[in-house]
Amino acid sequence: MSTPQATSTPYRAPLIAFLIANVVSVCGTRVSTIAIPWFVLMSTGSPVKTGIVALAEMLPLVLSKALGGPLIDRIGPKRVSVTTDTASLVVVALIPLLHHLEALSFPALLGLVAVAGALRGPGDAAKGTLIPDIAEAARTPLERVTGLESTTERLAGFIAFAVAGALIALVGEANALLIDAVSFGFCALLIQRWIPGRKRPAGATSEAAEEQSSEGSYLERLHEGWRFIRGDKLLFSLIVMIAVTNLLDAAFSVVLLPVWIRDHDYGPEHFSLALAVFSLFATVFALVAAAIGDKVPRKLVFTAAFLICGAPRFLVMAFDSPLWALLVVCAVGGIGAGFINPVLGALFIERIPRPLLGRVNSLGDALAWTGVPLGGVVAGAAIAGIGMAPALLAAAAIYFVATTSPLLFGRGENWGGRQPRRSRLDPSETADRPVATASSQP
Repeated sequence: MSTPQATSTPYRAPLIAFLIANVVSVCGTRVSTIAIPWFVLMSTGSPVKTGIVALAEMLPLVLSKALGGPLIDRIGPKRVSVTTDTASLVVVALIPLLHHLEALSFPALLGLVAVAGALRGPGDAAKGTLIPDIAEAARTPLERVTGLESTTERLAGFIAFAVAGALIALVGEANALLIDAVSFGFCALLIQRWIPGRKRPAGATSEAAEEQSSEGSYLERLHEGWRFIRGDKLLFSLIVMIAVTNLLDAAFSVVLLPVWIRDHDYGPEHFSLALAVFSLFATVFALVAAAIGDKVPRKLVFTAAFLICGAPRFLVMAFDSPLWALLVVCAVGGIGAGFINPVLGALFIERIPRPLLGRVNSLGDALAWTGVPLGGVVAGAAIAGIGMAPALLAAAAIYFVATTSPLLFGRGENWGGRQPRRSRLDPSETADRPVATASSQP
C-alpha cells in the first residue's frame, strides 16, 4: 500500500489559502470602491466625472465576466486567476504612480479603471470556478466551502468598509489604491502556491485533455454556456431572479436608504449603522450556513432566506417606521442573507458539468450583475416620478415576486443537497457527461 509523500500538500491548506486570498481580495476591492470615487471627486471636483469613472469600471467588468468563461474552461481557472491578479497589480498601481508624477489625465484614468474592471471580471469568475477543485482537495462538502467563502467575503467587506475611511484619511486616497494593488499580488501568490490546478480525468493524455478543453471555436463554447443556462429551468429562473434582486439591492444601498435617512433627519452614521448591522448578521450566519449547509433542505432555506432579507427592508421604510425598527429588520435580513450564497453556490456547481463550469458560471454571474449599474438610476427615477413611499412599496412587491419565481418556474426541478459526499465531489460524474445535450437534472 502506497503512502503519501512527505511533501504533499495538507488537505486543508488549499482551503485555508483560498479563504485568506478571498479576505485579502475583498478587502482590497472594497477599499478601492471607496478610494477611487473619492480620489476622482477630490482631484476633479466633479460628481459627473465620478459617476463616469464608476461606469467605466463596472461595464467592462460585467462584459468581461460574461465573455471570459470559455477562456477559463480552456486554460484553467487557476491560471486565469493568477494572470489577471498579477496584471491587476500593475494596472491599479499605475493610478497612484502616475498621479504622484502629475501625469494622470482624466482619459488615462478612465482607461486604467476600465482595464482594471475588465481584468477583475474573469479573475473573480475564475476564483469561483476553483471551488470544486478546492472542495475535492480539502475533502469538504461544497456547501461548507461556499459557506466559508461567503463568510470571509462578508466579514472582509464589513471590516474594509469600517476602516476604509480612516485608511484614506491616514494615507490619502491615492496611496490607498497602492494597498489594493498589493492585495492583487498577494492573492496571486497564494493561489499559485497553494491552490491545486484542474485535474484531468483518470487515464486521459495531455493531448486528449487539450482536445476536450478546446473543442469548438470560442463563440461556439460561449454559446454552449448560454444554451446550458437557457436549457436549465431552475438555473435560468434563479439567474433572472438574482438580476432583479441585485438591481433592487443596489437601489436600496445607493439611493433609497440614503434618501430615507436624510428625509428622516438622521445622519450618515445611521446610514453606515444600518449597513453594518446587516453585514454583521450576514457574516455570522454565513458561518452557520457553512457548518450546517450540507444538512438542510436547500429549496426551503433558500426561499425563506430571501423572503426575510428582501422585501421587509423596503416595507419598514415605506411605512415611516422608527430607526430601531429598520435596524431590527436589517439584523433579521442579515440572518437570511447569510444562508443565500452558500446554498446558491453549491447548487450551481453541482448542476453545471465540470467542462462547462467556467463559461456557465462566468456568464451566469455576469447576467446576475446586469441590474447593479441600473439600480441607482432606477431608484432615482422612481422617487422623482411616483414619490418615495410608492417607490419603496413597488420595490417590495417586485422583490417578493422575484423571490418566489423559482418556486414557480423551477417547480419539479431537483435542488440537490443532502446527497452522499462522494457523489457531489467526484469529478468523473460531470467530466464524462455529454455537454451538447446537457440535462436540466444534476
